[in-house]
Amino acid sequence: MILETDKIIKELKNAGSCIVPFKWEGGCFFLLDQRIIPWKEDWLPCKSWLDCARGISDMVVRGAPAIGITAAFGMALAAKECQKEGENAYSYLIEIGEQMKNARPTAVNLKWAVNRVIESLNGVSVDEFYERALYEAFLIWQEDVHSNIKMGELGGDLLPEKGGVLTHCNAGALATGGYGTALGVIRGAIKKGKQITVFADETRPWLQGARLTAWELIRDKIPVFLNVDNASGLLMKTGKVRAVVVGADRIAANGDVANKIGTYNCACVAMENNINFFVAAPSSTFDSKCKNGDEIPIEVRSEEEILSFGDMQIAPAGVKAYNPVFDITPSHLITAIITEKGILRPPYEESISRIIFKKDN
Repeated sequence: MILETDKIIKELKNAGSCIVPFKWEGGCFFLLDQRIIPWKEDWLPCKSWLDCARGISDMVVRGAPAIGITAAFGMALAAKECQKEGENAYSYLIEIGEQMKNARPTAVNLKWAVNRVIESLNGVSVDEFYERALYEAFLIWQEDVHSNIKMGELGGDLLPEKGGVLTHCNAGALATGGYGTALGVIRGAIKKGKQITVFADETRPWLQGARLTAWELIRDKIPVFLNVDNASGLLMKTGKVRAVVVGADRIAANGDVANKIGTYNCACVAMENNINFFVAAPSSTFDSKCKNGDEIPIEVRSEEEILSFGDMQIAPAGVKAYNPVFDITPSHLITAIITEKGILRPPYEESISRIIFKKDN
């Protein structure tokens, strides 16, 4: 399996990314701790499924595809643990899977990856549980890398030949298997010879744009300016930004998109200024059971994330805070959705059904 890790890293470097957010060594899954980047690069060992679940809920790893991959390796570690349960191993694994799904509620890739590993073990002998689950986890990681690179190839054609492209939060190598959805599209455009400069929203309150997007683009020598979230309107109006591309944590069957809080604002301003607003996401991010954005659960996290900045209290004592970490961008504000299966355009209900869910219309 180490050889598989090396193979994935080599493929990512060839595609233009030198960043990998996790690794597998000696029967242990390691997460690059995204809470302390860019100040420090530290790897958190996950020796059990519970370690992986905590890594997800505690924001050690974030980004829908990366959460899904982490959950898959967590289920592989759970499969090893379940082997001692004998004939009850499969039912015990299902119970663990339900707990894993609760680590973070909005990202559909988490549920998708857990179910996929569990289904891959249906009918498999208990003695083979661990190896088969681990194989599935590596397959999910590898498929994510391939789909991101494909999205970069397809989506790169949609970006302008030169100029500024705005992105919100971090939808890059750190949020995926190592290449990126939104930033993968930007990497794809640059590989095609386009002269792109990224404008990265800082993204309060966890500052994923300031800490993570800027960090990985600098590492890959891609031009980037950091801006406060509220500058996006001015950047579009003055022509410094000519397109917007973001990732997604869940996409409903009608094309409504759940993404980091503030994405909806960007989409509204983009439409006001007649600027293309693109969403990049793998097919695993689409949820056929959600008819529209109203059915997507929105995670609300601790108010302390807003009331403080790191360890420093910045708000007056006694004030309350409301901290939803995602919002819903309605499909009518989206120019196109970029997937590894093709470019989706309105009407999204029809194109998603036909291309993603493979249903005849």
